[in-house]
Amino acid sequence: MNVLIKSATIIDSESAFHNKKQDILIENGLITQIADSIKNSNSYKEISKDNLHASQGWFDSSVCFGEPGFEERETINNGLKTAAKSGFTAVAINANTQPIIDTHSDVYFLKSKSKYSLVDLLPIGALTKNSDGNELAELFDMTSAGAVAFGDYKKSLSSSNLIKVALQYVESFNGLICSFPQEKSLTENSVMHEHITSTSIGLKGAPSIAEELQIARDLVLLEYTNGKLHIPTISTANSVELIRNAKRKKLNVSCSVAIHNLIFTDAVLSDFDTNFKVTPPLRSATDIDALITGLKDGTIDMVTSDHNPLNIELKKIEFNDASFGTIGLESAFGALNKIFSTKTAIKLLTRGKKRFGLSPQSLDIGNRANVSLFNPKGDYTFNKNHISSKSTNSIFMGSKLSGRVYGSINNNKLELT
Repeated sequence: MNVLIKSATIIDSESAFHNKKQDILIENGLITQIADSIKNSNSYKEISKDNLHASQGWFDSSVCFGEPGFEERETINNGLKTAAKSGFTAVAINANTQPIIDTHSDVYFLKSKSKYSLVDLLPIGALTKNSDGNELAELFDMTSAGAVAFGDYKKSLSSSNLIKVALQYVESFNGLICSFPQEKSLTENSVMHEHITSTSIGLKGAPSIAEELQIARDLVLLEYTNGKLHIPTISTANSVELIRNAKRKKLNVSCSVAIHNLIFTDAVLSDFDTNFKVTPPLRSATDIDALITGLKDGTIDMVTSDHNPLNIELKKIEFNDASFGTIGLESAFGALNKIFSTKTAIKLLTRGKKRFGLSPQSLDIGNRANVSLFNPKGDYTFNKNHISSKSTNSIFMGSKLSGRVYGSINNNKLELT
């Protein structure tokens, strides 16, 4: 692939051209020239867009596609195309499938389906067999097939010993354990955050302490084992403080937050809109403030769309019976760009790469072209026309977002919206 990007403002703190408006020449997937002006002497495809900006390709650490087993929700092929159109050049895929991704051959299947994709697919293998929480899955074998981490998607592990053994076992091959932060016995039948709104509308709430107890336990086990732990999608102020203290102790822990947990409070559920039914649940304004502070000071390592496509019959039913989850790839940049500066939004979309084994490629001459293209200006109302996913269960439906994604470049391929 040969392409000439014209007059793009480069947002990449690791690049020698950071904050500069430059032409970028890409030949056979490599950046061969960056300059104020480059003549298109070879008649390459030109990309010239309004207020064009370019950054390192974005990464999402928690994505579901459905395939295998739930292709009606999303296929790998269309999911990766959606990610590319949304500016992402790498996504970590959860073991939220049927069968569960818990063997070498399962991971190999995912990798083979994405072999020629623009977007790098990074499988997260199940931590336990069939994600049932009873017995560790084939962690080393999955690593050899390409798994980058291990976790049971949205399922907490009750057995402290199993987490301890997992943290010790993967140390020999630098494996990363993901532990969903929720104490199940405190959240049974809950459908939202336990707070004033849950009481006023009569829905069963999940208390913040259910998340915090699990995190506290896992951090104690991490300190005991000297392992490597990732805590996905934290949502409470006390969770931020627990992880902040763990990092002060130099524990090898990272965490993420779902973008929608930075924007919406539990108050939006007063209308019983199932698009807002997610886990962890939407919390309070105080929690949002703490989460944003945690992102700014580095306590929270990364953001995620927590993209989880669901077919319509799982959402268009009574609130108590509806499934948890929202799509989020298409709205991720516009939502972040609404609440942070553009430079901060880009930093948040790229800084989780190393934790999941990716080598960041700065926008510099000689590097592989791994690029997200976007315009940070312009507000719009998110609607179905902005959705590329097969499913449309978006928490951001009808929300005002800011900025437009033009596409992405990676693996010697180009995808434009």
